[in-house]
Amino acid sequence: MQKTTIAIMLAGLFGSHAVLAASKEVNIYNWSDYIAEDTVPNFQKETGIKVRYDVYDSNEILQAKMLTGKSGYDIVVPSNTFLAKQIQSGLYQPLDKSKLSNYKGLDPEVMKLLAEVDPGNKYAIPYLWGMNTLGINIDKVNKALGGKLPANQWDLLFKPEYVSRLKSCGVSIFDSPSEVFPMALHYLGKDPASKNEADYKAAALLLKQIRPSITRFSSSGYINELAGGSLCLVLGYGGDLNIARNRALETKNGVKIQPLVPAQGIGIWIDSMVIPKDAKNIDNAYKFIDYNLRPKVAAATANYVTYASGSLEARKFIDKENLANPSIFPSQAVMAKSFIMKPIDPKVQRLSTRLWTEIKTGK
Repeated sequence: MQKTTIAIMLAGLFGSHAVLAASKEVNIYNWSDYIAEDTVPNFQKETGIKVRYDVYDSNEILQAKMLTGKSGYDIVVPSNTFLAKQIQSGLYQPLDKSKLSNYKGLDPEVMKLLAEVDPGNKYAIPYLWGMNTLGINIDKVNKALGGKLPANQWDLLFKPEYVSRLKSCGVSIFDSPSEVFPMALHYLGKDPASKNEADYKAAALLLKQIRPSITRFSSSGYINELAGGSLCLVLGYGGDLNIARNRALETKNGVKIQPLVPAQGIGIWIDSMVIPKDAKNIDNAYKFIDYNLRPKVAAATANYVTYASGSLEARKFIDKENLANPSIFPSQAVMAKSFIMKPIDPKVQRLSTRLWTEIKTGK
């Protein structure tokens, strides 16, 4: 009896130790180039929690990982276009907002937009938001076009007579149908969230017409290539285009990058922190999320990655240059012409995936 009691006590001690050990880590899956350099080290130093930080560069990659089950992550960061379907599929845990002391500092306008895909804001914490837009190498584009941009800057990509003249200096678009089709639909004057298969076929025809001029399909690698001068036109994320601009300035390589904000509108998206259903280190996930909601921490990330923060309080600490940058905080006039990237209908998603393969392969 005594030996049994001791054994039980030891098992209890070791069991508690195992729980404590497990509670000293958190596993995060986020977009590449998407957090301030000192955020993770500072969090680890303050809390003693070890962070495993992995990255991806498209929503399709994240969704494939999540749908397999047992992802091994405690926090992931999907975009609003994929979030609704993932919530409906039961992939995430509802939030315990009592564990988020900085929740009150979130931007109510962003929360309102996010509620369109997360009713009641039950699951998602807005991390960063931004736009899908164009970025150019000013000198190379001016040289190729004779110094004048078209009145509709989207013509640079979607009109063959323009983009064909830019092929020689490098043209890159997202390697993601969910990012590209809404932009093409918007350009054609169609609903960017259309459920009409004919609309997607029309968008695919447009993309096939410009396909010979596209030299790169990339959802993250374009940053360094644009900064280094090997691309002159990119369809990318606004913040990434600003990162490319800043890197070119830092290296003083003579490359002049300009993120464009076409007056005809851009695609707006929100990336959110969510906790997977099978997360093992839930308390630590809340600690990491709440840490990132601190105004100064959120502002440091926003300044580093040149995107707009989900925290309204963070704006007090965001660089004035970034606050005045229309490719980070677009004007009301541009927003009025823009659209929120919405979830893609499952039937349309299958069609767009097939059409995307045809576009990439040139069939």
